[in-house]
Amino acid sequence: MNVLTGPDARAALTRTFAQTSVPDAVLDRIERTFGERLTPDEVVSRILADVRARGDEALRHHTRVLDGAEIDALEVPRAEIDAATVPTELHEAIRVAVARVRAFHERQPAHGWTDFGPGGALGQMVRPVERVGVYVPGGLAPLVSSLIHTATVAKVAGVPEIVVTTPPDREGRVHPAILVAAREVGVSAVYRVGGAQAVAALAFGTRSVPAVDKIAGPGNLFVVLAKRAVYGAVGIESLPGPTETLVLADGDADARFVAADLLAQAEHLGAEPVLVSTSRDLLVEVERELHLQLEALPEPNRSWARDSVSARAKVVLAASLDEAFDLANLYAPEHLCLLIADPWDHVGRVRRAGGVFVGEASMEALGDYVAGPSHVMPTGGTARFLSPVNVRDFQNIISVVGVNERTLREVGPHAARLARAEGLEAHARAIEARLRPDAVGDDG
Repeated sequence: MNVLTGPDARAALTRTFAQTSVPDAVLDRIERTFGERLTPDEVVSRILADVRARGDEALRHHTRVLDGAEIDALEVPRAEIDAATVPTELHEAIRVAVARVRAFHERQPAHGWTDFGPGGALGQMVRPVERVGVYVPGGLAPLVSSLIHTATVAKVAGVPEIVVTTPPDREGRVHPAILVAAREVGVSAVYRVGGAQAVAALAFGTRSVPAVDKIAGPGNLFVVLAKRAVYGAVGIESLPGPTETLVLADGDADARFVAADLLAQAEHLGAEPVLVSTSRDLLVEVERELHLQLEALPEPNRSWARDSVSARAKVVLAASLDEAFDLANLYAPEHLCLLIADPWDHVGRVRRAGGVFVGEASMEALGDYVAGPSHVMPTGGTARFLSPVNVRDFQNIISVVGVNERTLREVGPHAARLARAEGLEAHARAIEARLRPDAVGDDG
């Protein structure tokens, strides 16, 4: 294990924007599928243009070519959603997750305000987005939690129409767990289409899939590139990249838990596990635990986790807790796990993170499912300026201005001067037209 310290640690944890590298295997598959060597951006551009031009026909074509599924009706019939079943224990887990995510986000202030004072009225109106599309990955496994952690939040925000898109299996079916979760949340419709073609359908609309106002949810590289490409035609909540966890641990931490938390993220493809500790002895123990726990994982999880650990893991020995928190804030992780003595005494030191997981009982894996906050969190250092998915992501704030004549006469001349300073004479005259005597009736 290569242990970083001092300037080397700061350099390793400093984020710089870089285009995601694409494995040769992905480029080879693109060439086999499209008959020529294309970049992922070029693939996405072609798919978006095709869906925009051919609608449902293009959706069926790309689902057949890329997912190997023949589909006729793109929308899952309501009767199929209503009839979907999963084992009782899993159904109860879905219900618990939905209830806890709903309860957490219902606590977020989401109302507008209007201040009626001597100067008139100023305020904000809060209105939900009319239609939201939730993308749910389903390639390697049905990510039921992604549906719960986005659609439930949109539901709490008051969005009247929430639709879900998710790739079908090779028989053209959507996994019943996704259908059960969709039913529990109360989404309006589910469409069996995934990848960049699903993003195109949500952004532009087709005969079967309605255009939405905002797209939310994580996905693979092609989904993220498609979301980036359609931004402007439609809103997006973020561009979620590979997951990442930074575990900050001191000498009192249990090496078994530290290793388990690192591997929980490492089993995601492309994940970046990071350990920052003030104890060299702990680093030695964690390395031993990682090997033991890796070998105990089943395949293919073992291979995925081993690849993340060997290729992208970062291990840092900090000289003090002060330096450890400084490095954590520099890295701005999606998930920050505090496995230190008296963790609540140190939460105030966190300035940049998608989510903070405080103490041994609050492992990040719990947050992926039933803790309450949405698990769709900023990655790649974007926690410097972005937040986890929350109610505000699915609402519009409308400013309200209703000043009276008294306030107009007080502040209007200043506005006119600012307008002329910017060379906008018509702005200034529009203001001054109201400042003439008797131009505006006194409304108090």
